[in-house]
Amino acid sequence: MIAHSQCAGAAIAEAPAPTPTTSTLLVGNPNVGKSAIFGHLTGHYAHVSNYPGTTVEILQGIFKGRNTKILDLPGTNSLFAVSDADRVARDALLDRLDHPGLEVIQVCDAKNLRRALFLTIQLLELEAPTVLVCNMMDEALAAGFEIDFKAFREELGVHVLGTVATQNKGLEELLDLKLRYQRGRIRLSYPPAIESALHRIASLMPAEMPGRRGRALLLLIGNGSLPGRAKSWLHDRAREAETTANQLREELGPGLLAEVARCRFEWVDRVLSVVRRQKITQSQTWLTRLGEITTHSVWGFPLALAVLYGIYLFVGVLGAGKAVDFLENTVFAKFLTPAFDWTLRVLLPASWEPFFIGAKGVEIGTGPGLLIGDYGLFSMALSYSVAIVLPIVGFFFIAFSILEDSGYLPRLAILLHRFFRLFGLNGQAVMPMVLGLGCDTMATITTRTLTSRKERIIVTLLLALAIPCSAQLGVILGLLAQLSLAATLWWVGTVVAVMMVVGFLAGKLYPGRGSDFILEIPPLRKPLGSNVLIKTAARIEWYLREAVPLFFLGTFILWFLDRLSALRWLQQAASPLVTGWLDLPAKATDAFLIGFLRRDYGAAGLYDLFRPGLAAGRVAPETEIQVVVAMVTMTLFIPCIANFFVVIKEHGLKTAAWMTALIFPLAFFVGGMVNLAMRSAWL
Repeated sequence: MIAHSQCAGAAIAEAPAPTPTTSTLLVGNPNVGKSAIFGHLTGHYAHVSNYPGTTVEILQGIFKGRNTKILDLPGTNSLFAVSDADRVARDALLDRLDHPGLEVIQVCDAKNLRRALFLTIQLLELEAPTVLVCNMMDEALAAGFEIDFKAFREELGVHVLGTVATQNKGLEELLDLKLRYQRGRIRLSYPPAIESALHRIASLMPAEMPGRRGRALLLLIGNGSLPGRAKSWLHDRAREAETTANQLREELGPGLLAEVARCRFEWVDRVLSVVRRQKITQSQTWLTRLGEITTHSVWGFPLALAVLYGIYLFVGVLGAGKAVDFLENTVFAKFLTPAFDWTLRVLLPASWEPFFIGAKGVEIGTGPGLLIGDYGLFSMALSYSVAIVLPIVGFFFIAFSILEDSGYLPRLAILLHRFFRLFGLNGQAVMPMVLGLGCDTMATITTRTLTSRKERIIVTLLLALAIPCSAQLGVILGLLAQLSLAATLWWVGTVVAVMMVVGFLAGKLYPGRGSDFILEIPPLRKPLGSNVLIKTAARIEWYLREAVPLFFLGTFILWFLDRLSALRWLQQAASPLVTGWLDLPAKATDAFLIGFLRRDYGAAGLYDLFRPGLAAGRVAPETEIQVVVAMVTMTLFIPCIANFFVVIKEHGLKTAAWMTALIFPLAFFVGGMVNLAMRSAWL
């Protein structure tokens, strides 16, 4: 079927069935359910690795029933790469394009086929053997969309199927060994100047090379690693191709990409007119109405506050209150620690006891022992990491997974867009900030999706300064749950004010400009219990693997400093700052010293320090002031060492150094000012 416009195209005859596969690539736009399909195809057995030469992570697993590798590539809207994630998706495809066994599964949102087909045309122009999966068919049908799959296959020349990944519907066909991955060989007619250049460059490539027009078009647009690929595709004729491309770029300028996009969208719209129709729906579901309220300029904010308050009750009261109390005071204090102490005293020679568990007669959990003592690896490191922090972060991970699976996080980004514009930020910067509530280190890596260096620097600074990670936030919520509303508002107001002032000044002083905000809002969904559990389990596994060892390392450092009497010296040296300027107990120095190694560990130290005073019933104003001052200072404190090294990797040592030089004195200055202000107002 040939279209009647200059830019339209047609599907040519189907290609023969491909040879046995060597690798399968899972590609698609962001937020289309690729991860759910990947889990079904691999049985959730996968590992994460960095794509060679980058810090962008991809999932790899084994395709069930085929014993072949399947890669879940980062979400992308176009192979004309803008972000690092786009480049990884494109390069992973191009690296395997000449492999005889390549298979590509493109996953799309059935409600947003226009965006998906813009990527489909690029895959088919490269002649990649493809199957198109229209996911979220339940939501498409609810929105009134009907898809003619037979016509769809005829238009594209590839197999098209519909799925509901969250319910495992339609996915069995992907496991069928007889499923054919085909090269649709779509051909578009571009304006004459582009066609002429495409023909010249494509003719320089070997005749047997698949997707010559698609490759030539990528070279015409040209960015990232594509100039280097020209040599592998064209060999000694690469310079001739580059000359042709440069001439076209000079002739059309920015209009080159615009013309290509215009022609492709004309083709997309023609295909959609054939394969999709929409019924007019008369009623809205309650989720649809609620979804509209979440982004309302007035009602969206009270709803956001209600959501945050619900998280506070779930994490701060239930997790940090009841769960921590049970694990620490019952499981550890009454059973595990006494049992471990008794076992050690039975097994160890008497001469070793003072070194590992302290002298006899010393109360369990105190003294200088390496395993059981004030800084014991069992009584402190394991108790902090498992009895205090694990239940808190576990409850937080559950809450975060529910927000993520429901589709509320992008709505929160839309709601806060205007607020972040005060900092000169793109609204897309809201997403790394929200992800920072999970892990500042990973959120710093995701800043590379922002298109300007100015935005990446400002967001990285705010993440390091004012965004508490999940473990730290969980501990803070545990403390706030035992304070008055006024004390809570002091902490929230101070952190938000500092973030606004620093962000505003950075936006004004740092050169450059932000970019436009484009973000697709997914429909509001009922969170799927299995998805929430899988995500929560994965994050808890990450915590146990990455964070808990640092608790042990931090405790060992404290024990070692204590044995050398250096800890007492450091406490005395920091006394004018901690006990004088901040008016905190001297032991708070331990939390700040180790906070650089792991901020949540420092927060856990503060939690353990102040809990006896908070558990006594009515909290004294003096104690509340100390807790708020400590929390403000710890929240604004320099980032953990893992985040510090990621900042170096992303932005260089110089940038990481000046960020640290700004954050460290600012945290203690603000903490001291809060101390003075609260004492003048409360006492």
